[in-house]
Parts: sequence; C-alpha cells; structure tokens
Amino acid sequence: MLEEATMGHPPPGAARTWIILLLLLGAWAGLSRAQGSKVLSGQECYPHSQPWQTALFQGERLICGGVLVGAKWVLTAAHCKKSKYTVRLGDHSLESKDEPEQEIAVARSIQHPCYNSSNPEDHNHDLMLIELRHRASLGSKVKPINLAPQCAYVGQKCTISGWGTVTSPRENFPDTLNCATVEIFSQKKCKKAYPGKITEGMVCAGNSNGADTCQGDSGGPLVCDEVLQGITSWGSDPCGRPDRPGVYTNLCRYTEWVEKTMGNRD
Repeated sequence: MLEEATMGHPPPGAARTWIILLLLLGAWAGLSRAQGSKVLSGQECYPHSQPWQTALFQGERLICGGVLVGAKWVLTAAHCKKSKYTVRLGDHSLESKDEPEQEIAVARSIQHPCYNSSNPEDHNHDLMLIELRHRASLGSKVKPINLAPQCAYVGQKCTISGWGTVTSPRENFPDTLNCATVEIFSQKKCKKAYPGKITEGMVCAGNSNGADTCQGDSGGPLVCDEVLQGITSWGSDPCGRPDRPGVYTNLCRYTEWVEKTMGNRD
C-alpha cells in the first residue's frame, strides 16, 4: 500500500552502504503498493480466531493475504496475482508450524474481468478468485466465511487482519497474525479523503486511532458481524492516518460475480 520511493546516488566510498540499501530496497519492493497493501494500531489476534484468513506465498516470501470462501476457493485482491504461488491456510505464526496449517498450490487465478491490470494506479474492481488444486481440510481452525448478503452500514464495527507491517513508513513485519477494529466510513467522507479515486466498488474503513491495513495486508478480509464485507485494496502513504482510511473492495457489489465464478460451491 506504500508508494515507491526513489533513492539518489551514494557518496564516494559508500559502496558497501549502497549495496545494503539496495538489498533493503529489494525486500521492500517485493511488497510494494502494487503487490501488497499491516494492521496498524492493532494487536495479535487470538490464535485461529480468523479461520478464513489465508496467506499467499512465493516460496518463503509472503506476498498478500486472502480469504477462504469455499473448500477450494480463496478471495484476494486482483493486484496480488502472480504466475506461480501457493496459499497457506490455518496459519497464525509464520515462523513456526501451526497444527492446522495447510499449504495448497493454486490451480487458477481469476481476476475480475473489469480490473485494469495494465494500470497499477487504477484500483477499481480489485478482486480475484483463486481456485485451489484440491479441497482444504476444513475444521474449527480452517473454515470459509460467508459473503455479505447486503452492504455494510456507516459506523458498523468491523475486523481487519493480516501479517503486514505494524509500523509505517518504517516497516516491521510481525510473525503472528494481527487484528484491529475499524468502522465503516460514509462514501462522502471516503471521497473527501481521496478526491476522484473512490467508486461504488470501494468502501472505506478506519478509526480515530489510525487503525489501518498496510503493506503486506492486501487481499485480506474486512469482516463485519461475521460476514465478509471487503477485501484489502489500497490506502494512504504512510498508512494509519485517521483522516485517510483504508480502502477495501466493496464485496457486496461483487457477490453475483463471485458466486457465478465459483459455480457449485464444493
């Protein structure tokens, strides 16, 4: 969710420092705004309290979050698409093996047909369905979440979660899943925060403490009253500004596409 930074040339004799900075920049770029969007002002989730939360990995590298919506289906942000990646389910600590943890290869990645992948600044229709190679083993710690039957209302309390950075602009990625409580903003307030950038396919959420999703959280869930209302998409740089809330794909506008694409939910 953070903007790309630019760096000047190093002073003479600073080659080693420059190499280190390049390595750090490379690690940062792997989770840039175009690929990932922390939970700021949050805290560690109670383990497995978000059993629908998934993580998208390229090898050992976290690239995005995701949400289990069927035994073989995961919803995430369209900008998280990669040529090859896996989905982890049942995770809490990324460093240690959790008892319910499963890692499943991706069979198909289906971006919303109206998503403009050629323009990273166009966040409209930022939604993608991932079909897993095989069904997940479901239980109390790995289970799908229901899609919202109607849109969220202004002021509604919701939960955001992810393994994204917990500080901004300096990055600090946690080992365990973090959660925070936010509330739904009116479209008027949302449009005032981001003039000319908000559509009906987006919904804003935040709070006065600056609770927010951030880099590494993209594709993760916005859950209101135990149903999925949004997918983490984009927001301000730096993250966590109370006047500039996180922006989520407004899932109630896409329920028909999701259900039609999934077909028979097995």
